[in-house]
Amino acid sequence: DCHQYTNRSCEECLKNVTCLWCASSGRCVEYPVRRVLPPADLCELRSARWGVCWVNFEALIIAMSVVGGTILVMLGVCCCCCCCKKKSKKQVSSEGPDKDDERAAREREKRRVRQEERRAEMKSRHDEIRRKYGT
Repeated sequence: DCHQYTNRSCEECLKNVTCLWCASSGRCVEYPVRRVLPPADLCELRSARWGVCWVNFEALIIAMSVVGGTILVMLGVCCCCCCCKKKSKKQVSSEGPDKDDERAAREREKRRVRQEERRAEMKSRHDEIRRKYGT
């Protein structure tokens, strides 16, 4: 029962985690678990202490909001960075094979031209030999 710690110290009241200390009135009351925030008629947010005596409920809510918002922003930035990296890798990989394919096609064409030149050379040599020996 939290009411037995009324008009004592905040530390004694908050030893029980179900208790809420109201610094303005010096009362120790049960935390209204059905509501997230304690109602103003029970205790003002700037006077309410829960969990620890050195921070009031109002500051606790603001600090938690700032930390939560910062975490959400950081997660959003990380997700955007990851998406951008994936897109850039995808573009590089999609450009890469095209360039490789073009290079390979040029090399194949050069080999084909060289092979045709060799064939033509060999044919002309054979034709010369045939003419020389009359076959």
